[in-house]
Amino acid sequence: MRTVKVGIIGCGGIANGKHMPSLKKLDNVEMVAFCDIIPERAQKAAREYGTPDARVYTDYRDLLREQEIEVVHVLTPNRAHSFITVDALDAGKHVMCEKPMAINSAEAQKMLDAQARSGKKLTIGYQSRQRKDARCMKAEADAGTFGEIYYAKATAIRRRAVPTWGVFLNEYEQGGGPLIDIGTHALDLTLWMMNNYKPRYCVGTTFHKLNKDTNQGNAWGNWDPEKFTVEDSAFGFIVMENGATIVLESAWALNTLDVREAVTTLCGTLAGGDMHDGNVRINGIRNNLQYVNTIAMSGSAAAFYDGVAGDDASTAEARQWIRAVVEDTDPCVLPEQAFTVTRILEGIYESAKTGKPFYF
Repeated sequence: MRTVKVGIIGCGGIANGKHMPSLKKLDNVEMVAFCDIIPERAQKAAREYGTPDARVYTDYRDLLREQEIEVVHVLTPNRAHSFITVDALDAGKHVMCEKPMAINSAEAQKMLDAQARSGKKLTIGYQSRQRKDARCMKAEADAGTFGEIYYAKATAIRRRAVPTWGVFLNEYEQGGGPLIDIGTHALDLTLWMMNNYKPRYCVGTTFHKLNKDTNQGNAWGNWDPEKFTVEDSAFGFIVMENGATIVLESAWALNTLDVREAVTTLCGTLAGGDMHDGNVRINGIRNNLQYVNTIAMSGSAAAFYDGVAGDDASTAEARQWIRAVVEDTDPCVLPEQAFTVTRILEGIYESAKTGKPFYF
């Protein structure tokens, strides 16, 4: 495969924890430019992941002027996703934007419009689709194992794991808390499994019950109660146009032992399925008896897995994205799908504010 030159915009946590290490593993990728409003972060990224002549910028527009850059990864706080992605597409770059697509559907629509007029590719960083349990569950859904999926649960629940770094607790920069941060992964997985992107209405609630706690027991150390301006948990009830129903649960801090993150449960007319301890469980009725089959994901790869043996989800995401650019095929996550996720999240937040159902 030909070499693809990539520019990185935003060199913070998600860039260092996911995107740059994954791109570094690909033989046909060169990271040639790095941008961050904190120059030291961009300089550090260039040293660790860049080509010997990698350039460093503090203004992303300067990076976009580089003609050799074919692909841009937008890895900024959520509020900046939209306008940077629009500018990158208009500059003739293919764009991988970290999730969520945008802080609201109006901003996400601007991204769709820019993608349409530019003819360039746009994808959103929902790497959970590349997990082996997710690929297995999707293969079963596509094969008709579950029949018509009419009820699902999208789950992203932490007991005490509030992110205390960056701008996660800042509502202005992020647009919300656990719903838009981790609930978005669970909802994306669920819609993808169901292949249903037509919501009718939703009802939502958000809570700020534990934000002010000083006795926290948080996995990443105590948060600052004065800076914790987003919700600590949020829940949604979503009804699709065909009547299918999704319950969405998300929390950074909740007094519960039922802790699971970025998983889905599917209930269909023929069978049900869920994700349990990294494996897939399928339940149903056969010969008038109940059964449960567990599909173990312990192997390094499987026939349905579109990647390379040993790839983690983030590397698999990067590999399929770059392959889509080189081979001119659709990426795994289509922007229209991510747009629907953003619309539903926005609807849940709006319903929580008004106390009324939100109709799409």
